[in-house]
Amino acid sequence: MSVGEKDYSPSDTAVIKEVYDGENAHEMFGEELERALEASCQTIIIEPSRLGDETARWIAVGNCLHKTAVISGLGSIVTALVWTERPVLYMPLAVTSLFCTGLYTVSWQFDPCCQYQVSTDSHSLTVQPHAAASLSARSPVVLVRRDDTRRKLLHSAVTLAASLLAVWRCYITCVK
Repeated sequence: MSVGEKDYSPSDTAVIKEVYDGENAHEMFGEELERALEASCQTIIIEPSRLGDETARWIAVGNCLHKTAVISGLGSIVTALVWTERPVLYMPLAVTSLFCTGLYTVSWQFDPCCQYQVSTDSHSLTVQPHAAASLSARSPVVLVRRDDTRRKLLHSAVTLAASLLAVWRCYITCVK
């Protein structure tokens, strides 16, 4: 560990300060964020706007994949139960759910960043006055750690149910 690097514990609030100490400042910001993520800090405050925006976008894309998988899976289940003879209606939804769940599993599931959500609540900074007092950025990105086990189970279960029901309904329709 070089000078200026911090060790974090899970109960810490990590603040990624926007201090440019050289040419590689952006890489140093990224490394500090990685350390905070791997330490599972409860709250991470990111001052550098570029890093904060990239992180917020990465989390938003993961959230979008999760929601798309759940909504299209539920849509496929409902459609397969209502229009049993029309696989053209429920198969695309099941495939979409399967694709989004697969992409999420490959790209996001093992990333420590997926266990965080961007806090849009201004109250999250006032809860930690010691961290808020030392901030130099006007609008930092605040990440709050959330347990995502139920979320992963939900989209996996919905996708599995939708896929199995769609294949079963399609098989029954084609055999007739």
